[in-house]
Amino acid sequence: MSVLAQKNILVGVTGGIAAYKVPFLVRQLIKLNCNVKVVMTPSSKEFVTPLTLSTVSRNDVYSEFSTVKDGNPIWNNHVELSEWADIFIIAPATSNSISSMANAKCDNILLACYLSSSCPVFIAPAMDLEMYRNSLNQENIMKLVKNRTNVLPVGKGSLASGLEGEGRMLEPEEIIEHIEIKLKESLPLNNLNFLITAGPTHEKIDPVRFIGNSSSGKMGYHLAKAAISLGANVKLILGPTNLSMDLLNIDTYRVLDSDQMFEETMTHYKSSDVVICSAAVSDFKPAEFIDSKIKKDIGLDSIKIKPTKDIIKELGKIKKNQYLVGFALETDDHIENAKVKLKSKNLDAIIVNKIGDFNPISNDFNQIDFINSDLEITPFERKHKKDVSIDIMEAIYKNVKKIKDK
Repeated sequence: MSVLAQKNILVGVTGGIAAYKVPFLVRQLIKLNCNVKVVMTPSSKEFVTPLTLSTVSRNDVYSEFSTVKDGNPIWNNHVELSEWADIFIIAPATSNSISSMANAKCDNILLACYLSSSCPVFIAPAMDLEMYRNSLNQENIMKLVKNRTNVLPVGKGSLASGLEGEGRMLEPEEIIEHIEIKLKESLPLNNLNFLITAGPTHEKIDPVRFIGNSSSGKMGYHLAKAAISLGANVKLILGPTNLSMDLLNIDTYRVLDSDQMFEETMTHYKSSDVVICSAAVSDFKPAEFIDSKIKKDIGLDSIKIKPTKDIIKELGKIKKNQYLVGFALETDDHIENAKVKLKSKNLDAIIVNKIGDFNPISNDFNQIDFINSDLEITPFERKHKKDVSIDIMEAIYKNVKKIKDK
């Protein structure tokens, strides 16, 4: 999942030939699940139409301070637009608009939005070679940089004048890539390597039957999505589940049984910074696998079982620099039982939920207590698992930071 997903993005278009690329930029942002609105300078409409940008953005386009509806003027509130935006991208940014921004000139709605913005602003310059190199233009660009405006680099190649060199606006995918990199640098989990296990395991009795725990994989999935949104690199080891998942940017390894989950987890453990074992691994498996389907009329008097590998205990034994997090699902004395599990398995934290009046298994909601290695308990209210995962990530970040600061 892109760090831009679900962000409100205001796209500003100024009057340069590179404006023809903006519909492609908007379409790519929409594909990343962004909410997009567009503001234009009056001159930019000579290069790309408001109708085109309204169609691809699925929103009205603003190019004047007021518009007429049913014969009456309506004010387009630039302050509301600026406050709505999580990110403001101005592309192309012409020399004229850069000069106006650098000197607080405000004679169109785009400039009014820029001067009213408190969100991160990214501008993609576009102009001819000598104009870009001009010392006055470079001075204006430096003013913007000092004012915490993110000025993207320019591309090299054929320019509208026929010259070759620097000055062309970056391609839409390059603009998005630069913004994603910049945003990730500011995220709390930037470049931390997360390994997350999720879902059940199926321990086969015969080709069609198995022993397993009830689990949908929802909690582990939401944890992976939360970690990605906060800048982490995520590997997800996923047991058998029918859950519909968006696994974009998540390295996913699908497994069937506890042995496969153990092997896959061990493969990626050493390269991980944070490991969260949220999978509902079966505690037992059949002592032997029967090659052919057991016929109902023949029956089966008993199944000999044996313990599966205790994955998290094995991880605790070989732990070096990893921050290891387990889950405890209890029916009785959930806090005390969880504390015992935390210490006996050498965990750094354990996330506790219980089966009582509320059963979190396969549910969209969960209620947890977070216990760290100092046995400090942080309780959380019942929430959707998507929100619970954010609570967990924040708790992990605070505790990892505390350890690093010691």
